[in-house]
Formats: sequence, structure tokens, C-alpha cells
Amino acid sequence: MAVNVAPTLATSCAALPPEGAGGPWGGPAPRIPPITTASPEPAPVKDVQHYMRPGLLQLQALPPLSLYVHLPWCIKKCPYCDFNSHEAGKAGTPDALPEQRYVDALMGDLEAALPLIWGRTIHSIFIGGGTPSLFSPQSIDRLLGDIRARLKLEADCEITMGANPGTFEKDRFKAFRAAGVTRLSIGVQSFNDTHLKALGRVHDSAQAIAAVQEAGTAFDTFNLDIMYALPGQTMQNLEQDIATALSLKPPHISIYHLTIEPNTYFAKYPPVVPEDDTAYAMLDRITELTAGAGMERYEVSAYAKPGHRCWHNLNYWQFGDYLGIGAGAHSKLSFAHRVVRQVRFREPKLYMDNALAGHALSQDEDVKRADLTFEYMLNALRLKEGFSLMDFTERTGLPMTAIQKSLDEALAKGLIERNAMRVTPTTRGFDFLSDLQSLFLTD
Repeated sequence: MAVNVAPTLATSCAALPPEGAGGPWGGPAPRIPPITTASPEPAPVKDVQHYMRPGLLQLQALPPLSLYVHLPWCIKKCPYCDFNSHEAGKAGTPDALPEQRYVDALMGDLEAALPLIWGRTIHSIFIGGGTPSLFSPQSIDRLLGDIRARLKLEADCEITMGANPGTFEKDRFKAFRAAGVTRLSIGVQSFNDTHLKALGRVHDSAQAIAAVQEAGTAFDTFNLDIMYALPGQTMQNLEQDIATALSLKPPHISIYHLTIEPNTYFAKYPPVVPEDDTAYAMLDRITELTAGAGMERYEVSAYAKPGHRCWHNLNYWQFGDYLGIGAGAHSKLSFAHRVVRQVRFREPKLYMDNALAGHALSQDEDVKRADLTFEYMLNALRLKEGFSLMDFTERTGLPMTAIQKSLDEALAKGLIERNAMRVTPTTRGFDFLSDLQSLFLTD
């Protein structure tokens, strides 16, 4: 089957790390068009009245709110990774993990943002990186305790943390669970030692299997991150990876196509990867194998057992709000007459210095009215179940007339199905997702 879209790290995390991919956690995170280049100076400080002033949008209700926390350090930068991750030095060196100072900075960042979200409840938390599991369970316990002291959390708030097998120690995952983490996302990527070495991973297949088994004993739900179209990977290799993953009975799997991103080692020294037709066939095979194991492909890159969807990522895809704290973290926040995007300072030391002074933001801009439709569709159309028309109007503040022409064209091309309540991608629309999304671009 010829398709023109595949779940890649690039398409799922233009601004936030997606689920579980080492620096990209979560997966899938929202696709966000870039905003202006960050300044070395903090963004001008604005009081809450600035965000509440009259504007062109009319949002009738605020969407659910999630919290993203970025911990940017890892053991080793992977050659494919273009995310905001930095190699941590050994204890006692200038580059050692500054755990306590960084948590202090996160709280300074959060406290400065509180006036923008007063009265709102947090539905989910995602701790991404980097490799968050490099932080000690004691630091994660303090982090979550400090967050709870400042924010109201839903009683069943999903709290996900990214982890890599290379940072795995027996009972460490149980300690993270005791600290308040409810869901683990493990950056396995492959169970093939040759492919793991080619990807620059710091773990081997035995460590990956041990980490997944330990996660299964410590957590009621967890995610595995798997990549495909790897250097030298054959269809048989891919099938073995998926078979091994499924044998470990994960409740959730996130699947990503390896892409060569600018400013990475792989961009400078490109590896030989499978041809596009082979990669598409691999994705088809992944979908067949996971379906046979009772997993539903509910989003382009996400497969889950019943009751184990990732609610944090669903909020991204449904164009919900999220406050991002930490080095390089992004936020999307809605107000009565505008939708705002914010970005924190990217370099960890610069971020800490500014966050501790109450000025973590490097960028703070309204999303242009003309961009809202496409941004919404970049996320919502990734879901198999599509979106409700009421959600579109509530979460963009735009009338249905803003998308009527594009909906008619998509319907005529067989890319969507529509009733009075919902718009859903057809099988063809899901396969040709880029074409479907592009119909909503404004001139």
C-alpha cells in the first residue's frame, strides 16, 4: 500500500518531546509550527490582564490542561536526536546533574506561570527529556510534591515519566512509583543489539527486556517506544522486534519511523536506511501484528490495549492546553479571546538562571487567527476517531465556516467521513494524512 505519511519523531514532536523516544518522550507530542527565533533576553513580562484583553477570538470554554516537565539531561546524545537534550557529566564534575537547583528553577518557573492558570485543574503530567530517569527517585518525589503544593490535580491524574533501559537499576522503577509516577514510558527503540548500537543507544537487548519486565511489576500501565526503518533493518528484523515487544505484554506501544534530522550526527554522516516502500510495508506489518495482539491503533503512532490510551498525549492531539516548564519547554494556553504559545530558554544553565529570577520565558506570542485551523488539524486528524465539530469551535474560537470549504473538498476526495457531530479520517485519509491536513492550510 502506498502511503505518504508515517509516524516519525519529527512529525510527532516539533516542539515537545513525544512519548518515550529518549529525548522525544511521548510521544507523541503536538505538531507545532515554529515561532520566531528565541532571544537571549527574557520575553517582556506581561500581567494576566494582558492575556484577558479583547481580541478576535471567542472561546466559549477552556479545554483540559496538562503539565509538561522537561528534564534535559541524558547519558549520551543519540546520533539521530535533535531534541533539547544534553549529556550529563559524572558526579563531582562541572557538568554533573544539578538536580536540586534544577527542581528549584522548575518551581520558580511554575510560580511565575500560576496567574495564567488560576483555578484550573491539571488532568495529566508528563516528565520528559532527555532521560528523566537519570534524576533520583528522591528528586522526582520532591518535584511531584512541590507541584501538588501549587496546583490542583485530578484525583486520577495520569503522571508519566520517561525512562531508558540504560539507566535501569532493580527497584528503581518501584521507587519512582512510590514517588507518585503512575505510568512509565520506556525508550527501548529496538531489541536487536546491532540496531541498538547503530542508533547509539547505551543499553542492549537484555537490559531492555529486564527494564520492561521490571516496569510490568512496578506499574499498572506503561509504554514501549519502538523505532523502525533502522539502518540495515530487514522485514524479518522488524517482525522479531515487534514479536519480542508483544511477548512482554505492554499495555501501550509508540511506533516511530527513523528520520534524519538537520543538525544531528546522522545528518552529517547519513546511514543507509530502508527504502520508503519497505518502510511503508513495515508500518503495515506493525499494524497487523499489534492488532493480532489486541492493540488498537488509535493514533498515527500509538497502539494501546483497551483502557490504556495515553491521556496526556490525547490532550495534545485534541488541541487541549498544556503548561510546559523546564529548559526549552513549550506551552499552549487558551484565554477568552486568544490562544498563546510560550517557549522557555533552551540552554539549561541559562534557563535555571532566568527561571530562578522569575523570567523563564524566551518567547510569548499569540497564535495568529489564520494559523489556528491548520494547527488544530495537524493534531486532531492524527486520531483514528477524528474530532467533534463542537470541539473545533470551542478550542479555536472559530466558526464552522472557517473549515467548511476544506471539509467539503476532503469529503469529495474520500479522505474523511462526516456526520452532524464528528469528522473522522477514512482509511484513505489516515494513509494520506499529509494530503488531508494540507487542505486546511490558509493562503
